[in-house]
Amino acid sequence: MEAYFTSHAFDAHRHDTYAIGLTQAGVQRFDYRGAARDSTAGQIIVLHPDESHNGRAGADGGFRYRMLYIAPGLIRRALGERASALPFVAAPVADNSDLAGALTAAFDEIDRDMEGLAADQTVVAIADALLALDPSAARHAAAANDDQAVGLARAYLDAHHDEVVASERLEAVSGLDRYSLSRQFRRHFGTSPYRYLTMRRLDRARADILAGVALADAATAAGFADQAHMTRQFKRAYGLSPGRWRALVRAQS
Repeated sequence: MEAYFTSHAFDAHRHDTYAIGLTQAGVQRFDYRGAARDSTAGQIIVLHPDESHNGRAGADGGFRYRMLYIAPGLIRRALGERASALPFVAAPVADNSDLAGALTAAFDEIDRDMEGLAADQTVVAIADALLALDPSAARHAAAANDDQAVGLARAYLDAHHDEVVASERLEAVSGLDRYSLSRQFRRHFGTSPYRYLTMRRLDRARADILAGVALADAATAAGFADQAHMTRQFKRAYGLSPGRWRALVRAQS
């Protein structure tokens, strides 16, 4: 959800999900667990399931925010054997770079349906950040590694980067559940399966663009939803648009 309020926003209510959001502008004031809380631009809000809260502007000019609602079951599944309970974050307003990064990545896709691998990546990142904020929920055990399973997943992504790769397919290929795979994939390769897939798509797109393929056709051939989708990912990876990148490379050749 994305919203802007100038004064009163909503009365006391509760969700059956985690509500995790980012205040983008102004002061977001709410009552939570017996105290008034303020979240300013750039701060993260974490509301536990079934906890009553309200909302209003805390300063002139109102406030703008984005909020993600995540079913507790997803968080529990993502944590698996690493947790003995759902994480509870006692301080509902935080400056947390891990949560901010996960939310920003999710909100970047707010205008389109998120691919399954991207959604899994978001859930894992948020689950891990929540567990780090509540270590008491952790079950301490040695982390398992499965080199072969992760290698099979990577090989599949290499071969099928021009397709929408379903989480269920990677589970079948690797033999790992999607959350364990995401965590182990990052441990092995330093990135998530979805980010790895995106970079392989960009490799293909760059090769096609240099070969003279039109940007829209290069986007489709590489597996992006459309040219705009490719452009967003291209700029995120390389800091400039595909057209600008093509012009610079040609000027240097």
